[in-house]
Amino acid sequence: MSRKLDELLASLPTYELHGTANRCVTAVVADSRQVRAGACFVAVRGVNVDGHRFIPQALDAGASVIVGEDPPQEEWRARATYLRVPNSREALAHLAAAWYDHPSRDLLVVGVTGTDGKTTTSTLIASVLEAAGWPTGRITTTGARVGDRELDTGFHVTTPPAPEVQRYLRQMVDAGVKAAVLESTSHGLDQRRVDAVAFDVAVVTNVTHEHLDYHGTWEAYMAAKARLFDLMAHSPRKAGIPKVAVINRDDTSYFHLKDTPADRVLTYGMGDDAEVRPASVEVGSEGTRVHALTPAGSVHIESPLIGEFNVYNILAAVATGVGLGLPLDAVAEGVRRVHGVPGRMERVHEGQDFLAVVDFAHSPVALERALHTLRALTPGRLIAIFGSAGLRDVAKRYLMGKIGAQLADVVILTAEDPRTESLEAILEEMARGAREGGGVEGQSFWRVSDRQQAILKGVMMAQPGDTVAVFGKGHERSMCFGEVEYPWSDREALRWALQVRVQGEEEAGPPPFRLPTMDG
Repeated sequence: MSRKLDELLASLPTYELHGTANRCVTAVVADSRQVRAGACFVAVRGVNVDGHRFIPQALDAGASVIVGEDPPQEEWRARATYLRVPNSREALAHLAAAWYDHPSRDLLVVGVTGTDGKTTTSTLIASVLEAAGWPTGRITTTGARVGDRELDTGFHVTTPPAPEVQRYLRQMVDAGVKAAVLESTSHGLDQRRVDAVAFDVAVVTNVTHEHLDYHGTWEAYMAAKARLFDLMAHSPRKAGIPKVAVINRDDTSYFHLKDTPADRVLTYGMGDDAEVRPASVEVGSEGTRVHALTPAGSVHIESPLIGEFNVYNILAAVATGVGLGLPLDAVAEGVRRVHGVPGRMERVHEGQDFLAVVDFAHSPVALERALHTLRALTPGRLIAIFGSAGLRDVAKRYLMGKIGAQLADVVILTAEDPRTESLEAILEEMARGAREGGGVEGQSFWRVSDRQQAILKGVMMAQPGDTVAVFGKGHERSMCFGEVEYPWSDREALRWALQVRVQGEEEAGPPPFRLPTMDG
């Protein structure tokens, strides 16, 4: 496959051309190791590595076009066409979209952003669209769905890089899909990974204390989330599809997003000031019932999902359906069909006499909500096992330790992607929060650095009627120590621990994973 460079250039907002546009391009890549003869290499400045350093390697590998932000060096212009752009990430997104012939222009596209609940809300919206007769694909942190195929997007992936986003969208169009739902993270939005996606609907769940290690301030974090609404407002229009903004009336983000230019701005929430709100809610151990009031009428919804936070996710999906003018019975059916999302309040059962769940909660607000939900379902003790990631928002370590001690009966603090930081120091900061939350080390909370052993300890402590909840990793399939990703799954680790409890160590076999020790 190849494309004319001048065709790709038409997609760029602005550029300086140094050399000829009369070239055939064989690929658009941002990794010099993927360059082949005739490729267009986009030099991107990353958090730790500057792609401009690899321009010589890209030229040696046969790149015919180089895109970068730096002034062109004589050697670069002598060996290839050089495009100087204000923002390489933005250019990569637009070039990738052009390479795949702008697939999002042939789809109804819904973007979902927020701190918590993005994956569940995205899954609910996709199901609602399907129930309304729109064959729908989706890209979330748990993977991509293209037609009838589920594709893994990798170990620690949020929003995939721009070329992958466009490739998935092209596959959707080719498979006959008519709509797409994209989970759009703050990192993905800030790094322009979805810049060239033609969004029709923008949805926010909430914006809370998270990722400040990257964004610096809550205001910068909020601005990254708001980019989704800006992209939606300025995307090309599609026949018969309105521009819709769906906003959480109960969240601080409402005041930043309520003036989004759109054909329809719909609010959802628990109070009377929200346009989509519950007249009544029943949350039990087997699911949730919501009688929702909407501008299009009232609708009764039954869902296998549990927890008040899932009521918000359901209302966001309902508001999206209403904003798009979908039939309310299809909206209700779409919500009913979603039985769960991997790693989101997912139950693991191996014959034990207590509840065991895995949940992705890895922010203070998400942990608090999850613990409140499980408390209502737990007649006995609530045993919470969680950590806090290294090289991420430092302030949340203390907060999560404190929240855990306040809301759970037993807390086990453990590793969660310590990366290059000291795991001992991370656990000490969490323990400080646990102590100030009323916890007593050795009585109500413990530190167990090995996550597998921490989960086993919690399971072996459990009694009939208790709940053992493992938070933080959810669906993820690796854990980072140093700069190495080691295979890991909370679900499999919890399943093994339950088998040890129920069947004994000999029957259960050895632990499924081996992680580094605290000393490396």
